[in-house]
Amino acid sequence: MSWNTPDDLKYTETDEWVRMEDGTATVGISDYAQDQLSDVVFVELPTVGDALARGDTFGAVESVKAAAEINMPLSGTITNVNSVLDDQPEMVNRDPFGEAWIIRVKVAKLSELEHLMDKDAYEQHCERRAH
Repeated sequence: MSWNTPDDLKYTETDEWVRMEDGTATVGISDYAQDQLSDVVFVELPTVGDALARGDTFGAVESVKAAAEINMPLSGTITNVNSVLDDQPEMVNRDPFGEAWIIRVKVAKLSELEHLMDKDAYEQHCERRAH
């Protein structure tokens, strides 16, 4: 199997991706995650201003066949949520790395980036679970 895994992002073991820009992380779920979930019908979004630690659950994605929690890849404060997903949750299936970003976070500890996987490590992680 082959999933789209952009090499300019970092990834978590729980299938979130992170794009860093000037101390702010944009976060979404990976192509592998949306593929496993199938047709997404609902995305539960957090509240702007919530301060959460790495690993905390901040929302959920529900599909016709499953639901999955979304976890904070890095500690920080939520500065923006993608409210377009309220009306168009299926965008997660179409464009998980673009228009279907889920949150933006002001990162509290940049050192936590060390805990994230690069493209190669994440692809190996997905391949192990797919077999």
